Amino acid sequence: MADPFAVTNQAPPLRGVNFFTQDAALGDALRPYADLADDPGLRRIGELAGSEEARAHALPANHNLPVLRTHDRYGNRIDEVEFHPSWHWLMEQAVGFGLQAAPWTSDRPSPHLTRAAGFYLWSQVEPGHGCPISMTYAAVPALRADERLAKEWVPQLASTEYDVRRLPVAAKSGVLAGMGMTEKQGGSDVRANLTTATPVGDDGEYQLNGHKWFCSAPQVDVFLVLAQAPDGLSCFVVPRVLADGNRNPFALQRLKDKLGNRSNASSEVEFHGTIGYRLGDEGAGVRTIIEMVAATRLDCVLGSAALQRKALVEAIWHTQHRSAFGGLLADKPAMQNVLADLAIESEAATALAMRLAAAVDSSDPKEAAFRRIALPLAKFWVCKRTPFMVAEALECLGGNGYVEESGLPLLYRESPLNSIWEGSGNVNALDVLRALRRPESLEAWLGEMAAVQGADARLDAAVNDVLQALADIENAEAGARRLAAQMALCLQGSLLVRHSTPAVADAFVASRLANDWGGVFGTLPRTTPFDQIVRRAIG
Repeated sequence: MADPFAVTNQAPPLRGVNFFTQDAALGDALRPYADLADDPGLRRIGELAGSEEARAHALPANHNLPVLRTHDRYGNRIDEVEFHPSWHWLMEQAVGFGLQAAPWTSDRPSPHLTRAAGFYLWSQVEPGHGCPISMTYAAVPALRADERLAKEWVPQLASTEYDVRRLPVAAKSGVLAGMGMTEKQGGSDVRANLTTATPVGDDGEYQLNGHKWFCSAPQVDVFLVLAQAPDGLSCFVVPRVLADGNRNPFALQRLKDKLGNRSNASSEVEFHGTIGYRLGDEGAGVRTIIEMVAATRLDCVLGSAALQRKALVEAIWHTQHRSAFGGLLADKPAMQNVLADLAIESEAATALAMRLAAAVDSSDPKEAAFRRIALPLAKFWVCKRTPFMVAEALECLGGNGYVEESGLPLLYRESPLNSIWEGSGNVNALDVLRALRRPESLEAWLGEMAAVQGADARLDAAVNDVLQALADIENAEAGARRLAAQMALCLQGSLLVRHSTPAVADAFVASRLANDWGGVFGTLPRTTPFDQIVRRAIG
């Protein structure tokens, strides 16, 4: 008789794996734009991301929630958030790798693509701390609307020093940024904001009064905030500490008890005579902060691709070591179909994310037009698919995946976030329609399709379907989601046909574009080389 108390038929811990060198899909996604296969920084990130040390910090950062301290022991208002040491370890590594604003001041080739690959790799360790990293990255293009403010803040934002001291910017070795746009009465409709900004000097200084329903990462050093100035909604730079060393009024009301990661803090904040410095013209708040929104949307796509990749690897690893019904799960035909389907979903997300990041490195107006149309497409589709994908991967682990220690519940809770943040599905689908009214945006999408015209008749047919739908663009709002989904799938298909293996590209086009696809994983055609696709995915 076997020992009933012996631990058998359990997958060993996934450790000691280099997330970068193991990821063939990432390598193929990067190769068309830059030679990064031997990049020492990405190899270092991949090695640490797959280490036991990194895994040992991910769960404690979420099990030990941030704690709001509104006052000190004497009753002084301090409005600070305390974090577990594992949070600070994760942040220190991310900043040290330059995953926040370093690319904006870098003189190396393809800095944004390299940073995107690093952000994608490091986000697989723990997604929550990516929020302040992402917003710091996104703040720089918005700050460039004012040369003086950019000169004051960008060097410290781009620093690779993680400095948590509460000091004026000039006294710090590095700073991080956040944003405050959303109010309880408006949500995505930021023009309904009620926070006011009153001029108090001739140098662009204002006093802000009002309430923000979501303030992301309230522990950071500076925020871009929208408020109503005399001439309309405007953008302001709001530091936590003023140049004279005094704290700027920044009353944290509570931390949000939210779905998703628990490591990062989101709060409600009130401004009571809070000092802000106007960024851009009065009344141009949306136009100014949209640069930050665009950059954070890119990171939403990258973060979702990272969640997909991590879930995929965990699913394959588990099924390759778990036996059931007389053999390994990974060898069962039904499971092979599921794993291969998850793999092509993940690779398509990665390919599109890296294509977008490469476009950020370019000064070509055609690439700017591509970003304008492809960013809301990717934000809509990749982020929308992630909850379904992560849920299927969790199911591959069965009951083991339902337990917090596996890490899959965190991925699952986190998976809807990027589809909500910086514009929900409807917002991005409608943004696609706005982009399509610019001839250069449609031309950019068509240019991507033309690059593979004739390579796959099924893809050509799907493109023709999109063109037919575009014939009535003026009345397309009700069908905006369907149009956005089809355009995103065609874009992913074109990238895979050009840059992935024939097996992956064929399986993607056959399932997503050629059939009446219901989005159910594990329904690839029986002729699909499942094993070949799965082996490529795990390395």
